Amino acid sequence: MMASFGHGTRRHPRSRGRTWSRTGPDRATLGIIGVICAVAGFFVLGIILGPAAIVCGWLAMGRGWAGPRPATAVVALVLGAIDTLLALIWLAGATPGYGVF
Repeated sequence: MMASFGHGTRRHPRSRGRTWSRTGPDRATLGIIGVICAVAGFFVLGIILGPAAIVCGWLAMGRGWAGPRPATAVVALVLGAIDTLLALIWLAGATPGYGVF
């Protein structure tokens, strides 16, 4: 009775119009996610969102410095680095009264 179950998809397992990216999100999406993480990291959980923004920016740049770089990727990378640095200074116990700011 169930002899034909599953045979319809053997020749064409994925149709052309419905295939998704096999490597994850595209570079533009990673850049936007990185910028959002970096901006949110200035307000909450900078020690977590800062490195996440750096990773998203680096992946959005194509894991290299050569070639054209999207602006959102560079912004995510730079803001993530600043965010991480500020979070590390804050965790080290620096307060405005001791001359750091």
